[in-house]
Amino acid sequence: MMPVSLLAQLSAPGAKTVRYTSYPSSPAVKDPLFFYCNATGTETATLAAQRPGASGNYNYSWYKWDDGTGNFSIFITSQTGASSSVSGLSQGGYRVVIDSSGINIKNLTGWVFFDTPPVAEASLLQQLCNRVALSGKAEATTANFYYRDPVSAAPVTQKNLISFLWSSTPSSVIPYPDVNINPITYTPPLEDVTYKLQVNSLGCSNSESFFYESIHVNADFSLDPNQGEAPLKVTFTDKSIRGEIYTWDFGDESGKPLIDTVPIEDTISYTYYKPGEYTVLLTIESNLHCIDSLRSEIITVTPSSLDIPNVFSPDGDGYNDRFRIESKSLRYVSMEIFSQSGLKVYGFSGEGERLREWDGWDGKINNSSTEARPGVYFYIIRAYGWDDVKYDSKTYRGFLYLYR
Repeated sequence: MMPVSLLAQLSAPGAKTVRYTSYPSSPAVKDPLFFYCNATGTETATLAAQRPGASGNYNYSWYKWDDGTGNFSIFITSQTGASSSVSGLSQGGYRVVIDSSGINIKNLTGWVFFDTPPVAEASLLQQLCNRVALSGKAEATTANFYYRDPVSAAPVTQKNLISFLWSSTPSSVIPYPDVNINPITYTPPLEDVTYKLQVNSLGCSNSESFFYESIHVNADFSLDPNQGEAPLKVTFTDKSIRGEIYTWDFGDESGKPLIDTVPIEDTISYTYYKPGEYTVLLTIESNLHCIDSLRSEIITVTPSSLDIPNVFSPDGDGYNDRFRIESKSLRYVSMEIFSQSGLKVYGFSGEGERLREWDGWDGKINNSSTEARPGVYFYIIRAYGWDDVKYDSKTYRGFLYLYR
């Protein structure tokens, strides 16, 4: 489309669209075609003329095209001023002759057309668990408009142009909404939406909408924590949409059962005892048997390890006051500590909660109030990891130093 401000000084207030002529006899001449919407059947047009770049008053003589004579011979009105306009115009061609003191300054020609609202029909074509298909219809009620070649008076066809646009409220995915009149989305809305088809012709617009109630499901969850030592208790928070039946596959091959249930709460927990890496697969099914699934990020359960210090100082300063092992993912630990004379001064063995609460040796003989003397002591440590690693070799027997 060429800008009116650059092409001509004839305008049509209220017109929806402007196109330009393509006269067979004069292809270089581009007169404006003004399109109005006549939805009620009572619409009329207004044309305004002004000679830009000049000052002072001019004479404006308005004429309408006459098919009988084949020229602009139907006189409408004459006006004098800096500009001129005529209203109440019907469909047809118009020319305004601008002169000053009988000298022709400019002839401006334009054509007025009245369009009628196009056909806009929107409906649901198909609804499946994984897709939504829309059905639309967009057609012009006035297929063609006709104007005349001013030289030959031959009719020239201007085809009505149709465009359309699908949208939804709230917004959802509609592939190529201005290209596919029957779009199919494989990313269906997870919430109820209103689908709308907007249809535009050269002069008019029309639209139709319909409400769509979503049936689609979406499996979603979060987990915390995603790493730690065994036994690692992981909490899963459900964020799924329209799930009725939940199947959790925790990726653990240790014989733990899967959960296949209608959830009562939003969270569920599972404990991993074996070190390794795991992913969780959640599959949900709605009451309409729509299914979706989601696999989690990797959950890392730390392999077992055991690190033994060789010195501690139980002097109450809050630093290194206990002889404790640095460990991860241990299932069972036993520790015995002896003096140089072979007297047992401390012993511990435990697993589960007892092991988790164990804080090492505080430097007192056999958990009494008697403090062990500074010096060298001998330890024997045995442990068993959740990954079935045994810590009972000579490596876990040695000397430690107690300082006060």
